[in-house]
Amino acid sequence: MNTTSIMIVGVGGQGTLLASKLLGNVLLKQGYDVKLSEVHGMSQRGGSVVTYVRYGEKVYSPVVDLGEADVILSFELLESARWIGYLKKGGRLITNTHQTPPMPVITGAATYPENIAEKLSAKAEVIALDALPLAEQAGSAKAVNVVLIGVLSKLMPFPEEVWLQAIEETVPPKFLEMNQKAFQLGRNCR
Repeated sequence: MNTTSIMIVGVGGQGTLLASKLLGNVLLKQGYDVKLSEVHGMSQRGGSVVTYVRYGEKVYSPVVDLGEADVILSFELLESARWIGYLKKGGRLITNTHQTPPMPVITGAATYPENIAEKLSAKAEVIALDALPLAEQAGSAKAVNVVLIGVLSKLMPFPEEVWLQAIEETVPPKFLEMNQKAFQLGRNCR
């Protein structure tokens, strides 16, 4: 069996680490060898954050190189553009279209690029959605990560119950119901 590589990208505070742990939990439950790796930028200050999730029969390294990712799950639109080179030909990009302006945009030194999702569609199969309203409907803007995990779950051949069990085991009990709802909203959004 081949190794499958998924990159989860975003900015600090968006829950990329929780999402990778949740995905890793699902994959372990399905009997895969799983390797996770976290790369932090200035995550405490809203900087770029990426996590690698690789799984298969036997995985030797958690690192994803340029052109190797089967899927990129992006919590922020500009991060999709930053990491698109890691997606393999025929890979899929799932991206939140909500924009979190980086510091140069906030200070006026740069402008946020336009039509990013459309431009990326020329390079990959793109599933783009504004996950923020769905997260807010679930109960918190912080649930964007689990909304997008719900979208990802539709592309993977694992039973819905396994995802829900992984959420229950990964998320603190006081946030369980909100995250279950966020997952369902993402899974059913299209």
